[in-house]
Amino acid sequence: MKRLLLAATLLLASAALVPASQELPLRPFERGSWKELLHSHAGHPTLVHFWGVTCGPCKVELPELGEFMKHHPAIDVVTISADLVPNLGPATRSMLQNAGLSGAENWIFSDGFAERLRFEIDPTWQGDIPRTMLISRDGEITAIEGSAEVADLEKWSAGQAAPAK
Repeated sequence: MKRLLLAATLLLASAALVPASQELPLRPFERGSWKELLHSHAGHPTLVHFWGVTCGPCKVELPELGEFMKHHPAIDVVTISADLVPNLGPATRSMLQNAGLSGAENWIFSDGFAERLRFEIDPTWQGDIPRTMLISRDGEITAIEGSAEVADLEKWSAGQAAPAK
C-alpha cells in the first residue's frame, strides 16, 4: 500500500512540474462539435477514434493508432475521449502522449449529457468504446465497432490516396 501511495505521489508531483504551456490541448467536445469537426475536415480522409481512459481495449489500441498516424501523414487523425467518468483530463493527456498521439487533434467529452453527444454523432450508437469512424475524402463514413484492426485501417488508407491530377 505504501508503494502504491508513493508511486501516486510521485506521478502527481511529476505532472505538476510540466509547464501548462506544454500540456497536450484537449478540445471540449460538446453540442455542435461533431458538425464542426466534419466541416473542418471536409475533403480530407479522416480517422476519428472514440476511446476512454477506463477502457481496457483502448489502452492496447491507442499506441497502434499512434504508429498508424506516424506512417500515414495524409490521414487526419482525431481522438475523442468519450469516457463517462468525469474529470479525466490529466489521465487522458498522459495516455495520448504515451501512445504517440500528441500531434493528433484531441477532444474530450465535456457535456454531462453524453447520450446527447453520441446521438449527434450517430443516433444508433449505444456508447460502446472503442469505436472508430473512417471518413473518406468524399464524406462517406464507415463505423468500426470495437477495436479496429490495423490491416483494415491500412486497406482503407490505401483507398484514400490523393486523386491523380
